[in-house]
Amino acid sequence: MSSPTGPASGLPVRMPRPRQSGRHRRPEPAAAPEGAPALVLAVPGVPSAAIRSLAEEVVSIARSELPGLEALIGFLDGDDTEYPSLTTMLTAAASLRTQRYELAVAAGREVSAPTGPAAVVVPLLAGPDSAQTRHVRQAVMDAGNTAELTDVLGPHPLLAEALHVRLSEAGLARADRARLFTVATAADGIILATVGGEEAVQAAGITGMLLAARLAVPVMAAALDQEGSIASIAQQLRAAGSEQLALAPYLIGPELAEGLLDEASKEAGCAAAEPLGAYPAIGKLVLSQYTAALGIPQQPQGAPSF
Repeated sequence: MSSPTGPASGLPVRMPRPRQSGRHRRPEPAAAPEGAPALVLAVPGVPSAAIRSLAEEVVSIARSELPGLEALIGFLDGDDTEYPSLTTMLTAAASLRTQRYELAVAAGREVSAPTGPAAVVVPLLAGPDSAQTRHVRQAVMDAGNTAELTDVLGPHPLLAEALHVRLSEAGLARADRARLFTVATAADGIILATVGGEEAVQAAGITGMLLAARLAVPVMAAALDQEGSIASIAQQLRAAGSEQLALAPYLIGPELAEGLLDEASKEAGCAAAEPLGAYPAIGKLVLSQYTAALGIPQQPQGAPSF
């Protein structure tokens, strides 16, 4: 089986788990079609052990949802030693597909020569970021255009769920609507913080509306990378009657520059939740982008009501 960052020798493929017996068995997930392109997760930001661990957890979730999936990790700022670059992993994906085809032919199997993209690249981004997207697109071009590039993960109801969970973990929102009591530190106004400029703010605002519906408090998006944006939104929320604000990063984590969230929290004068990280919904959305690109049927996904 391949490692999270590259193929291993032998090239075995994960087999689907045995079907459960019984009338009320859980639906079995679809398996990746034989010869399907690899999923290559494009990870932004400066690589580190923590970011690699996060990315590995995300692809692990995706693999668990689609048995047989070949998933690789490429870092936009990888050094091709400890952290393989996206271009290198795209080249590896193409090589892996050719090698599997040649092994199948040598074994006497009737298989068609591989066609189409060797990989589907999914950016590990919750929202649009033109600078990061250009970087990913350039890596795809450098690899010889052997890959298909998907959109970013949001906006999506599952991201609103993830934001809600991160806020509740920080004690800034109640965990669910069924409980009649409220958290003493629960915020009555949320600043949804993102990076990527105005386009990212607008996209975050869509998920923000879903989050506002879940929490029944106002939610407004602001840009961490635009001077004064966080302070301006904090002022607007307070002017509208919110007294206790909270900062919710609409970010997975690798794309967040060190210290930026702490600075924004001080600027807004409020506490902040953790980034989305490897919340299960992130892995599911990565897989959803992959299957949509290939037209592979997938079980419907949605955010459960809290």
